[in-house]
Amino acid sequence: MSEALAAALAAEHAAIYAYGPIGVHLDGDGAAQARSAEAAHRSRRDSLILLLNGKGSTPPPAAPAYALPFPVTDEASALRLAVEVEERTGAVWRAALPTTEGAQRTSALNGLTDTAVRATRWRRAAGVTPATVPFPGRPA
Repeated sequence: MSEALAAALAAEHAAIYAYGPIGVHLDGDGAAQARSAEAAHRSRRDSLILLLNGKGSTPPPAAPAYALPFPVTDEASALRLAVEVEERTGAVWRAALPTTEGAQRTSALNGLTDTAVRATRWRRAAGVTPATVPFPGRPA
């Protein structure tokens, strides 16, 4: 099994978990955006599971719970976590790029691109400037 794809799957599991506490503290457009982001992570997770199963690997299961990097108690902390989730997941997809090729590399690039776009949307919602970063997925 590709270690990079297994790491990407683990990151997707963690992102799905994080959107529970995020969504609880958002309303209106923010809540809809959180549901959309969670659905996107679920879709990518499902694709990875199928890919790994197709390669004869046993995909790592989701953990029963994940430690959040800080308490999520209000809209501001929910937005901050949403940005961090997308940045962390993007970093894992970026790390998968050099170890993949063909359709898997395309999938990794799409994962990185999708997380970068969502992180930008969350930064804008949180009023963070600049809303974009020069090299998504790369440590600051």
